[in-house]
Amino acid sequence: MIIGFIIRQWSITILGCFFLPTVGVKKDHKLIDSGPYKLIRHPSYTGSCIFLIGLGLTLQSWGTVIIAIIIISIAYGYRIHIEENILISKFGDEYIKYMKRTKKIIPYIL
Repeated sequence: MIIGFIIRQWSITILGCFFLPTVGVKKDHKLIDSGPYKLIRHPSYTGSCIFLIGLGLTLQSWGTVIIAIIIISIAYGYRIHIEENILISKFGDEYIKYMKRTKKIIPYIL
């Protein structure tokens, strides 16, 4: 849980003023590709996933882990799809190139 929390907070800190709790971009938004964003496009979601899986393991409940994975996959999968479309419309080829050199949520894998 602690590792997930740290990854999420690190991601938010790196984004700084560009972090938004809702899906969108700011007028002066810049594409961030440093810190955890060097390897993955959505590290705050990675941190949340690790946190929730850790919570299930802490509670010693495999059911909680499985339910968390299912809910996270559906919710974040949908949100990532929307976010990436918005980012492509804002940054165009720059974001498409970024997508080609990074993974969504798991470095080198997914």
